[in-house]
Amino acid sequence: MWNAARFAASSLTRSTRRFSTAIPGPCIVHKRGADILHDPWFNKDTGFPLTERDRLGLRGLLPPRVISFEQQYARFMESYRSLEKNTKGQPEGVVALAKWRILNRLHDRNETLYYRVLIDNIQDFAPVIYTPTVGLVCQNYSGLFRRPRGMYFSAKDKGEMMSMIYNWPAHQVDMIVLTDGSRILGLGDLGVQGIGIPIGKLDMYVAAAGINPQRILPVMLDVGTNNQKLLEDRLYLGLRQRRLEGEEYISIVDEFMEAVHTRWPKAIVQFEDFQMKWAFETLQRYRKRFCTFNDDIQGTAGVALAGLLGAVRAQGRPLADFVKQKIVVVGAGSAGLGVLNMAVQAVARMAGNGEAAAKYHFFLIDKDGLVTKERKNLDPMAAPFAKDPGAIDGLREGASLVEVVKKVKPHVLLGLSGVGGVFSPEVLQAMRESDSAKPAIFAMSNPTMNAECTAEDAFKHAGENIVFGSGSPFDNVDLGNGKVGHVNQANNMYLFPGIGLGALLAGARIISDGMLQAASECLASYMTDEDIQKGILYPSIHSIRHITVEVGAAVLRAAVTEELAEGHCEVGPKELMNMSKEETLDYVTRSMWFPVYSPLVHEK
Repeated sequence: MWNAARFAASSLTRSTRRFSTAIPGPCIVHKRGADILHDPWFNKDTGFPLTERDRLGLRGLLPPRVISFEQQYARFMESYRSLEKNTKGQPEGVVALAKWRILNRLHDRNETLYYRVLIDNIQDFAPVIYTPTVGLVCQNYSGLFRRPRGMYFSAKDKGEMMSMIYNWPAHQVDMIVLTDGSRILGLGDLGVQGIGIPIGKLDMYVAAAGINPQRILPVMLDVGTNNQKLLEDRLYLGLRQRRLEGEEYISIVDEFMEAVHTRWPKAIVQFEDFQMKWAFETLQRYRKRFCTFNDDIQGTAGVALAGLLGAVRAQGRPLADFVKQKIVVVGAGSAGLGVLNMAVQAVARMAGNGEAAAKYHFFLIDKDGLVTKERKNLDPMAAPFAKDPGAIDGLREGASLVEVVKKVKPHVLLGLSGVGGVFSPEVLQAMRESDSAKPAIFAMSNPTMNAECTAEDAFKHAGENIVFGSGSPFDNVDLGNGKVGHVNQANNMYLFPGIGLGALLAGARIISDGMLQAASECLASYMTDEDIQKGILYPSIHSIRHITVEVGAAVLRAAVTEELAEGHCEVGPKELMNMSKEETLDYVTRSMWFPVYSPLVHEK
């Protein structure tokens, strides 16, 4: 039976639950002297106390003064604020890369301090180490490269991956983020330079979900690139060949997945930024065999669904009315189709009338206009959402976005097209005739230059009484007379850390649709009615650890309900099954790593 007394001391509400900062037990190290200083995991810079300097052979290798962790923290933040001041007025890209460099240098030198400043300043630093700056970093990665991070498996390594995986020094890995660099954000094929995405995602796993940074692994699967500019770039660090396709490609991914799960059977693999055909292919191929998910398809869908459910609440209607919402989705890539799949499943579940009926209120638009069954060479992935000819009187195959909006009068316009400005003033003005008094406009594509519209344009052309969401950060819009047009950044960081953490702590065999829907519905219910009525659909990133606890606990409970939980470490499936909701929240909270210096003890 689960021992409730074990967690009695931390039975706190969501708003007051705290994360432990107690000094951890000693950490055994097998290094001494300069080797310690050159290891970012163990290095404390000038923070080594004199007793540690003696037993680790550090006397004379550091300045004599011992600087506390808090003093080191304050010194770094002073340097960062000085950088902000000194770069004021410079081009946005220059400033963003300068901020990334100072954080990256700290990461290379002292991981404990790096993650502490990241956690404490997550609202300021997430845009630097994650969206949108990570896109700029990937574009310039070969020139920025200074120190390897993560692992690189290439097409040249075929037949060797099973042995290569043992080159990674960590004995245990819990979380892997994998990309092949084929569709980095909205920037396209960046080849090996896409490694910046797994690195940034895993930093968010550490900061938001408390995954131990010694147990994470960013991976680049380099199968070549079709980006001619990169192939001709003398600094490019990847394979100089065209991308593998077909069976050659999938055999490389197969070999990697087998190697990973041979060494770390419980590791969770998150697929990231694969081009659409391989995103869906790999998801279907591995999701029933390994504990894996695709963030672009399933994470984006979950965050978008939470926003769609919030939009119904913002309109002053019960959630049950979600089944009546008319939703136009612009973009038939992995993200757009992922949102459609999850939203249709939610409507089918709420209405109880099956997915076929649920699709009636959804309209899919791609680069060729409205997708109908009359489309020649219809993409198999988009086919389930193609409209029957004549389903809406006056709308034909390939009807333009503005035609569809004018005719359908949707409650929601959702963009995942990767095409900047596709929500033109004419399209936005047409949303004024929506059948909802408070229509929702989601410009979800990122980076910022690929957003379907800006927040300012949305409120200007569609009216002040809209709900607005975006994929990239925008400032709130001053509407005058003390009114504010709130911007809701529908960021995947609200969900993927909790999905990974919940699945890990459950010891889930797979990540099911039910677990993903539990995550989305948890996020949707997080906001108060008061905030929702103001048009605020998502919480502040400042609360990301608390959000992740709630989402992680919801995912864990769903895994237990579906009998997919096998337990984690000393907590077995029976203990998980017997936990109350509050005990589950406490278990998730206590399982999260927090950065403090551990006492170091040398052992030969």
